[in-house]
Amino acid sequence: MTLSAVLDRIDADLPQALDRLFDLLRIDSVSTDPAHAASCRTAADWLVAELSGMGFEASRRDTPGHPMVVAHGGGEGPHLLFYGHYDVQPADPLELWETPPFEPVLRDTPEGKVISARGACDDKGQLMTFVEALRAWIAVEGSVPTRITFLFEGEEESGSPSLVPFLEANAEELRADLALVCDTGMWDRKTPAISTMLRGLAAEQVTIQAASRDLHSGMYGGPAMNPIRVLTRILGQLHDETGRVTLPGFYEGVAELSPEMKAQWESLAFDAEGFLGAVGLSVPAGEEGYSALEQIWARPTCDINGIWGGYTGEGFKTVLPAEAHAKVSFRLVGDQDPEKILESFRAFVAENLPADCSARFAMKEPSRATVLPVEAPEFARARAALSEEWPKPAVFAGCGGSIPIVGHFKEILGMDSLLIGFGQEDDAIHSPNEKYDLASFHKGMRSWARVLDALTSKA
Repeated sequence: MTLSAVLDRIDADLPQALDRLFDLLRIDSVSTDPAHAASCRTAADWLVAELSGMGFEASRRDTPGHPMVVAHGGGEGPHLLFYGHYDVQPADPLELWETPPFEPVLRDTPEGKVISARGACDDKGQLMTFVEALRAWIAVEGSVPTRITFLFEGEEESGSPSLVPFLEANAEELRADLALVCDTGMWDRKTPAISTMLRGLAAEQVTIQAASRDLHSGMYGGPAMNPIRVLTRILGQLHDETGRVTLPGFYEGVAELSPEMKAQWESLAFDAEGFLGAVGLSVPAGEEGYSALEQIWARPTCDINGIWGGYTGEGFKTVLPAEAHAKVSFRLVGDQDPEKILESFRAFVAENLPADCSARFAMKEPSRATVLPVEAPEFARARAALSEEWPKPAVFAGCGGSIPIVGHFKEILGMDSLLIGFGQEDDAIHSPNEKYDLASFHKGMRSWARVLDALTSKA
């Protein structure tokens, strides 16, 4: 049986696969720092060489920023596009690393052996699970089991400025039946997950202007309007006493969780008390009537991320500021329209402005939520395949954050994504001492082999 032989090959070649991953991890491909631009090109060229050596038609595609890597191979069967990113976050602060960030090591922990290096989990270790699964398949069968396209970008950690133009310019070449994305995590060390909901994001900076300049509070305090007072009153009205957002039309497009999904999430026995207790909190503060997990994965939010105005240095400077500012963001779900949400927010602010005050806004580019079709046969097959590899059955999970590439694939290329990753909560991505469990790397390769078999086998 081909799958059994491929799994055996993955097991036998684990030391070599680990060596290759270490080679990639040694490349300091930090996309946010221009000083590392050459390293980003080196990482792209390294991937091109690896994929070419496996028989794929691979090339580096230069962009106004860091390069893309595109490769094609295989023949009959569904066309699958695999996405990952080779760029990494800066390693600072360096003094907090137990080992040098770009000198990968395998070390022992109470949970087992881990790979320690910047990018070990996010995303080099993850993308290499798929590459190595295909390498084993080619070694056993001489070819991959279906048509494969790779897309690796080098700007994910710096906002992906080149991604949308690249997708639009190369849509015909990149369009596939299904995208595979390995930039997510497991539910726990024994339970794999397929992420099926991603919250969207809309954000606005609001500035309230009152007087033409800062004023002495002894001379103007009382008759002069204080914009901080105005701003805090407006922000305080964004939620009611039950935690619901009060903006008109905010909940348009928000669907209730299906009974089946709700039951599956309840079976995870999420420890909300422990989750909050770990950061010094105790009581869920979101919408009443929804569990903490539902609040994170399936409900929209309005959050004040920053507020400032007047004098904030040491001591006192008794002024009435001319301006007050706040950053407000909205995590969106379902079919919520981010543009309508921001319009409603602006109107809400304007309607609550007193005389002598004005408001101006600066918007962050919004993105819609993504809900993936869990009823599609590919999702059921992938879930069954993952369940065969891990101790506990795979679950369909939500994701409180956003992964913009999934929305871009849907909007520009017209295809859904299957989000499967093997990261753990303690992998410290973006932080010092980032790591990736050796079990995640090893069983991640085996998992992709099983998923590929499930997606390409004739039902």
